[in-house]
Amino acid sequence: MNVYIMRHGEAGSFASSDAERTLTERGETQSLQVAQAVVKQGISHFDLVLVSPYIRAQQTWQIIKQQFSADKVEQCEDITPYGQSDDVYQYLCALIETQQVTSVLLVSHLPLVGYLTAEFVNDMSAPMFPTSGFAAIEFDVASGNGELLWHIAP
Repeated sequence: MNVYIMRHGEAGSFASSDAERTLTERGETQSLQVAQAVVKQGISHFDLVLVSPYIRAQQTWQIIKQQFSADKVEQCEDITPYGQSDDVYQYLCALIETQQVTSVLLVSHLPLVGYLTAEFVNDMSAPMFPTSGFAAIEFDVASGNGELLWHIAP
């Protein structure tokens, strides 16, 4: 099973709410550049893509989806900045077992992206993700442990 975790691109500071913050031009450019670098790593398809409902995450997916194909794309309320990594981890493990998902991409936020990476890779501290940061994890459901394969930052 391959788990891919991406933090949204750089967003502006001012909006009526945190959920409504939009990407900056730099955030758009860097997200696309990271997606192109991921394709160069040989990744171009996901069985499932889960995207936070926050505007900056939705915009990030809209920009990078040109580079990828996906069987299914869903908005996921549980992967906002306030999401609980252990709950998301359990949900993904259940999806893997019941729906035979072999590759999933999450487009989410700090601090969740770091905590979630640490959930999948035992004995790892939660890494910091720059905006548009992208991590690839090979995860073994049977052992409940994964290995961080690579991490791309703009």
